[in-house]
Amino acid sequence: MNARLAKAMINGLLIGVAIVALLPLLWMLSVSFMTPGEASSLPPPLLPKQATWANYRELFTHAGMARYLLNSLLVSTAITALALAINLMAGYAFAKLRFAGRERLFQVLLGALVIPAQVAMLPLFLLLKYLGLVNSYAGVIVPAMATIFGIFLVRQYARTVPDELLEAARIDGASELRIFVQIVLPLLKPIMVTLAIFTFLAAWNDFMWPLIVLTGQEHYTLPIALASLSREHVQDSELMMAGSVVTVLPVLLLFLALQRYYLQGLLLGSVKG
Repeated sequence: MNARLAKAMINGLLIGVAIVALLPLLWMLSVSFMTPGEASSLPPPLLPKQATWANYRELFTHAGMARYLLNSLLVSTAITALALAINLMAGYAFAKLRFAGRERLFQVLLGALVIPAQVAMLPLFLLLKYLGLVNSYAGVIVPAMATIFGIFLVRQYARTVPDELLEAARIDGASELRIFVQIVLPLLKPIMVTLAIFTFLAAWNDFMWPLIVLTGQEHYTLPIALASLSREHVQDSELMMAGSVVTVLPVLLLFLALQRYYLQGLLLGSVKG
């Protein structure tokens, strides 16, 4: 087969797959600008007859979407910041610091990966209830402050840092904290961005745990608020699509802005690890 023809066929296939993947998102955006009931007609229209911002105004003026958006930003940002700090320190410790039981403890952590998260939800809820953290932002943030996957990801990447570099810093009299902050962290920047995106997306899209631990509507995050809103507006597809756009747009923009660093972290980790 001609190389140019093969290249054209591959590009055409990729473009086709991209269109299929993006079509639901584009239709969701289009429906969000339609008037009430317009999307329910047959056949469903692809574009609004007369675009309107009424659905978005309804969300922010009467449905309290601004409060839910702020809640999601607060929870996701706090989880990302705390998880980055803890996972980076723990991953570096497992990779480069020597302490008793290091390998055995890491093996236990890896073994815990096979335990479904749903199994731990009931005892975790009872523990948070005992601590008085149910129906609070802390109840969502505290369980997500560290993840086994994040520690594993940082450990695998930190193992590529040369031991000679760390030993030279120790000989010069640098403390372990200074070595970590001034030497190790700059070298971990690609994996930091990757882990930050993973953590923020997971926290932003999490539905099950906030639904369990948050009982008051004033603490709802966007996914829970959208599910609650759908029960009140079952037939209002246009309003639901506007809510979906508000939920998806921030994380989509974040991913597009940091895509280069995200891919760099994954590729470097796969090559060096």
